[in-house]
Amino acid sequence: MPLNIVLAEDSPLLRDGLVSVVTRFGHRVSAAVGDADALIAAAHEHDPDIVITDVRMPPGNADDGLRAAVALRGHRPGLPVLVLSQYVEQSYATHLLDMGSESGIGYLLKDRVSAVTHFAGAVEQVAAGATVMDPEVVRQLLRRRQDPLRRLTPREREVLSLMAEGRSNAEIARDLYVTEAAVNKHVSSILQKLDLRLDGHGHRRVLAVLTYLRA
Repeated sequence: MPLNIVLAEDSPLLRDGLVSVVTRFGHRVSAAVGDADALIAAAHEHDPDIVITDVRMPPGNADDGLRAAVALRGHRPGLPVLVLSQYVEQSYATHLLDMGSESGIGYLLKDRVSAVTHFAGAVEQVAAGATVMDPEVVRQLLRRRQDPLRRLTPREREVLSLMAEGRSNAEIARDLYVTEAAVNKHVSSILQKLDLRLDGHGHRRVLAVLTYLRA
């Protein structure tokens, strides 16, 4: 059956292309918008079968599209959401998978849109409740989950293990007989290598410890 779709993409050219692809396969686009606020308004107005959204878009030009999708799914649990991204962002993929249910979600790189049959199939699968992840996203997630600490040096692993015990940088420095400046450098390197960044839910240091405990 034809799907009722709301989509969001800040690039007018790509937005028109997405509309063209899905309508070519018999679906209807109720709204095609260019920012996250308009996406939320359109989804509330048109009650779509699926939302297709870019990750990065106005007004913040960060992960506003993803945040809008999470908000919409919180308002309507189970709302199918297909997220498009220019690059593989592990944190975005993980956030998407943690939205309360793994049904009816998708994460595709924008390069896949040019393979119109594949893209249209992904839209229909997500709308039907399936989980569709871009092959490159899957490869990177699996590779990182197999050994999230593989890039750390032995000394950095020592520092991280002490962080997991709740030690401060000064205490770690005393335990390892190094300067606190050296510990600060190791901590900075650990956060960078584990691809951890500040967000609204906690400090990267805590996220690093959680990564260590799950390894």
